[in-house]
Amino acid sequence: MRLKGKEFFKWNQKAITLLGMSGVGKTRLACLLRNHNWFHFSGDYRIGTRYLDEPILDNIKQQAMQVPFLCELLRSDSIHIENNLSVDNLKPVSSFLGKLGNPEYGGIGLKEFKRRQLLHREAEIAAMKDVPEFIGKARTIYGYDHFVNDAGGSLCELDDNEVLEVLAEHTLILYIKATDQDELDLMHRAETDPKPLYYRDDFLEEQLEIYMQARKFRFSAQINPDEFVRWVFPRLFRARIPRYEHIAGEYGYTISSESIANIRSEMEFLDLIYNTLETQD
Repeated sequence: MRLKGKEFFKWNQKAITLLGMSGVGKTRLACLLRNHNWFHFSGDYRIGTRYLDEPILDNIKQQAMQVPFLCELLRSDSIHIENNLSVDNLKPVSSFLGKLGNPEYGGIGLKEFKRRQLLHREAEIAAMKDVPEFIGKARTIYGYDHFVNDAGGSLCELDDNEVLEVLAEHTLILYIKATDQDELDLMHRAETDPKPLYYRDDFLEEQLEIYMQARKFRFSAQINPDEFVRWVFPRLFRARIPRYEHIAGEYGYTISSESIANIRSEMEFLDLIYNTLETQD
């Protein structure tokens, strides 16, 4: 959606998609707006509660069945397992996605890893296509004036133009570009606390081949899961930047993470958007 600043201010029922790497401030900003009559749609929350709920539970139950005590309780229906996701706690989604590598270190085999990656991709596409429906629900059911789509960091990896066109038709897309300092901070975070990630299949194949050859590994089971995430994250980060920039150039606008870091009110955010729309053609 393309707008001038004045058109944005006159837009009585605003709808925005926040795009960018995890850690640049999307969720913090969405939570701030939530306190000012904005409906907070979390893509990852929708993925976990609607599209991956059953696979996530199946994975948890599979792990629990390996514990004899829990196995007997589950088989006799004596206990019930359910997900307890929230916008602020999406760990079940992350845990299901998992890390590639040696099972003895919590890793997942390549075939299973790719299966989960595909499920996540399909779930993210479906969740983003739900945005128009939830814009309507936010207004007619819950009474919110405005809507903010807190999109996952992997949105740029989907290679699905239909998703982008749907979001551009119904929302103003804002790409939050990481500063150099943010990049350093994200690299440090990945180094100290490597988390599961989504990879495009061709990117994964390319990087996995480089990694395996450099270490003379023959099987993915030889990979230390955390080590691989630490190694691949900088490459993933840099591969995503031109993809984000293309989406912003084609469908939306760019703001810096620095410009939103000190925003403490809805009006400050609206002023930032106004200035952005007036200066970016």
